[in-house]
Amino acid sequence: MNKPEDLTVSRAEGGDNNASQLPAQENSPTPPEDQFLYAMNDVPDWSTSFLVGFQHYLAMIGGTIATPLIVCPYLCMVEDDIGRGYLVSTIIFVSGIITLLQTTFGIRLPIVQGGNFAYVVPAITIASTSFPPCSSLPLANMTQAEKTEEWQLRIRELQGAIAVSALAQVFVGLTGLVGVFLSWITPLAIVPTVTLLGLSLYEQGAKQAAGYWPISSLTIVLLVIFSQYMKDIEVPIPIYRMKKGFEFTFVKIFTFYPLLIAVAISWTACGILTVNDFIPRNSTARTDSAGSLLSDTPWFRIPYPGQWGSPTVSVAGVVGVMAGVVASIIESIGDYYACARIARVPPPPVHAINRGVAIEGVGCVLAGLWGTSSGTASYTGNIVLLGISKVASRRVVQVSGFMMLVCGLFGKFGAFFATLPQPVLGGIIIYFFGIITALGLSTLQFVSLTSSRNLFVLGFSIFMGLAVPDWLEKNPDAIQTGSAIADQSLTVLLKTTMFVGGFLGCFLDNTIPGTEEERGLVAWEEYLKGGEEALLENNSVEECYDLPWGMGVIRRHKWFKWIPFSPTYEGVSFKKRRLCSSPCRKDQ
Repeated sequence: MNKPEDLTVSRAEGGDNNASQLPAQENSPTPPEDQFLYAMNDVPDWSTSFLVGFQHYLAMIGGTIATPLIVCPYLCMVEDDIGRGYLVSTIIFVSGIITLLQTTFGIRLPIVQGGNFAYVVPAITIASTSFPPCSSLPLANMTQAEKTEEWQLRIRELQGAIAVSALAQVFVGLTGLVGVFLSWITPLAIVPTVTLLGLSLYEQGAKQAAGYWPISSLTIVLLVIFSQYMKDIEVPIPIYRMKKGFEFTFVKIFTFYPLLIAVAISWTACGILTVNDFIPRNSTARTDSAGSLLSDTPWFRIPYPGQWGSPTVSVAGVVGVMAGVVASIIESIGDYYACARIARVPPPPVHAINRGVAIEGVGCVLAGLWGTSSGTASYTGNIVLLGISKVASRRVVQVSGFMMLVCGLFGKFGAFFATLPQPVLGGIIIYFFGIITALGLSTLQFVSLTSSRNLFVLGFSIFMGLAVPDWLEKNPDAIQTGSAIADQSLTVLLKTTMFVGGFLGCFLDNTIPGTEEERGLVAWEEYLKGGEEALLENNSVEECYDLPWGMGVIRRHKWFKWIPFSPTYEGVSFKKRRLCSSPCRKDQ
């Protein structure tokens, strides 16, 4: 989770607009630097909605397609299996559904949903613990039907685990237990959880990058150059305006799309080297290693629930994925506050957070039923895009969600991304999981690092989060309780690094004596509510977070105030809000 102030990206000079900052009408005045072209409840014209919505789509697509591609090798899917493309199309399709649900009935902020890396580690742990390793299978001697049954057997286990564990997230949201849950989640619980999530895939990233280091190194170098050194460079882009014809606008494309540009260049390099036979025949960097995957995939295919068969449920799988659910809730709530601050609206009230968490749980249930290999959650990168584009309209994100639905129906689209060379994916993993590790450590800014208490909690939880899973990996039969179900459940849990570290951090920080200032609770609360007093001076939350329909009925019946996800829910620390000003204006 990024600090809100770190997410705000402003232009050094006023007056110019990015491509995404085109006003709805030709004579619309250019807004001041600190003013949005479209506030959250505004409805831009369809051309603006499409252009900015497409940018949101591009900003989330890279991370979303990476989640199933990382898991595929652990499902024993061969490179040319058309199921890889189906998985990519499915997660894009489901991300569209949950984005529309979240922006319409959930938190109601302009926030995009997509595949979540927090579920990747539990998914890999389940696939490698509950089933024989893929290396032990005679895949080369199997028929296509036998290969398909092998990977579908594994993904059905993931489906059941994700869908059932997500019901807990739905329950937490609908019952209003989010506040109780978060009272135990302190900075020293978050740091080991997120940090170990980032460190957990270093071996997988190095393994895929080692398929051909020249390409993976190129990918990493390009990502670093584009995202760090060239992020403020503005590139002239031709656009067409009615009655004016073509003209140029300057866009910070390396801020918007460093991943897409780096992948495009590296992928093209793979193609050129493959054609000229510079890459060894057995290398995964070759663009022909996927065989006929693209040509065998149909143009159109509708993803549907149970497409891989009926999900199977095991106690071990559900317990293992719960670690991802907890991490997802923590990350998303931080994103809600950051998104509200960037969009210049009041912080989300308790009922909106409850709905947001519940709807994300519903999204993960859908992801499990459809079989995406991963759960879904909010995307921080798209929050950054709000500050850059100066368009905070909810309608724009809904248009982006519709684009995901449409693209998810094109089988060739998913198959194309499924052919991404593994060394390129390895470079992406190394780069992005390094950032996730740093994001986890950044939460230490709230706690006192001069406290021996805090240093012990931090060091012990991270060390054990690495040591225990590594020991169990080398001693898979070490846990013997007398119950096969208990043995498998404990093994899956204790082999999940972020669970071990997060649990120890949470337990130790909440039991070892320490002041609130020392533990960082005071600074943490100020961070979550940052800017609230200034925003609420003349504002209220009604127009920002009310449901789109049925508010008259909800306000007429007083008993709705006792329902945790109702807009009239008062909660424990409810504060009256007054009428909101222009950031929440409603023209619908």
